[in-house]
Amino acid sequence: MTILLYELAGTDSSRPFSPHCWKTVMSLAHKGLPYETVATPFTQVPRVEGGVSKTVPVIRDGDRVVPDSFAIAIYLDETYPDRPSLFGGPGGMATARFIERWSQLTVHPFLGAAALMDIHGMLAPVDQAYFRESREKRFGKPIEQVPGDREQKLANFRAALEPLRSMLSYQPFIGGASPLFADYIVFGAFQWLRIVSPFQVLAADDPVAAWFERCLDLHDGTGRRVAAAA
Repeated sequence: MTILLYELAGTDSSRPFSPHCWKTVMSLAHKGLPYETVATPFTQVPRVEGGVSKTVPVIRDGDRVVPDSFAIAIYLDETYPDRPSLFGGPGGMATARFIERWSQLTVHPFLGAAALMDIHGMLAPVDQAYFRESREKRFGKPIEQVPGDREQKLANFRAALEPLRSMLSYQPFIGGASPLFADYIVFGAFQWLRIVSPFQVLAADDPVAAWFERCLDLHDGTGRRVAAAA
């Protein structure tokens, strides 16, 4: 049976951009599981599967409905143990939880602020209204002002990636010789920016950029099926 994935999208349903939904896309590709997607605008998320979650991704697999990208990854490993593991065992799951927290606290805040107006521009008017209200409440100022200092903050952001950059001098993926869910967590953040904005945050010679390119090539180029923002 084909899994149904609800993923966030704007006016162009062929350009899903949520970092969390991309974690699930890569997880499904990693497991080699067939799936179909349902493009879901911000204001439609509360209606997904009877309001099971305030956010996407959400998957339906037969009679099972699972929200949250990390919970989905756990579900996929437990339900399809004969397919490649997303965690490589309990230790990998625990490590992935650390990577998730690091990404949410270090990577997402800068990328989300830097691309805020780009995301706004991808949305239908009703979703723009929701996005503006919610983000202005979060940032405490008009959304037009939020990305204004992204160039000044870029050097500090690149410096904050040094632990990842240093680790990649030992191995090609966060998961080691091959990728695991921990890679998809960080990949999702950079894929988010790649799809919504032409703003370049990684230098061409950065090992993190080389890792990201390797991730884009995974699973027959699943990450490249959506072109980068021009």
